[in-house]
Amino acid sequence: MALEFTTSYLEDARAVFRYYKKLADRAMEQMTDEQLFIALDEEANSIAIVVKHMVGNMRSRWSGLLTTDGEKPDRNRDMEFVSPPETREALLAEWEAGWAQLFQALEPLTDADLGRTVTIRGEAHSVMQAINRQLAHYPYHVGQIVLLAKHFACEKWQSLSVPRNRSAEFNRKVAAGEASQDKRSAAKLQ
Repeated sequence: MALEFTTSYLEDARAVFRYYKKLADRAMEQMTDEQLFIALDEEANSIAIVVKHMVGNMRSRWSGLLTTDGEKPDRNRDMEFVSPPETREALLAEWEAGWAQLFQALEPLTDADLGRTVTIRGEAHSVMQAINRQLAHYPYHVGQIVLLAKHFACEKWQSLSVPRNRSAEFNRKVAAGEASQDKRSAAKLQ
């Protein structure tokens, strides 16, 4: 799939969010149910805890984006780091609900909304700043999910991007229009 050129900030932001969701989805698909809940040590978070935190953040930040503070009064951030859902199914249901909340908030936005003021913890942000804040936050946690997933999968790991020692092949496919260097396309080298 070739890169889709855009100058639309919102279109690009939605594509980047979709890309990072897909990375996490593909990483979690490679985990056993048990592995989703393993923390490497007492200070580390399991994939399930990272997901629970991201979902809590998504619910808080994206519900009522234009009308309410992005830190909802009923959010208990500290509790996001304990007691995740007990099953893969419950965890993934929350995961999907969090992302749905994000995309429901982003889809109706227009360029005219980017300069509007929203608040997060009482601090003013432009809508664009609020989006950028989450475009930095979620990939950070997706990276944690991918690192843990790759750690647990070991030699069974299926690359989520250009596999080792296959860069030349990938570059040839990009040049031929068979793949895209735009990672958001999630082009897989098979």
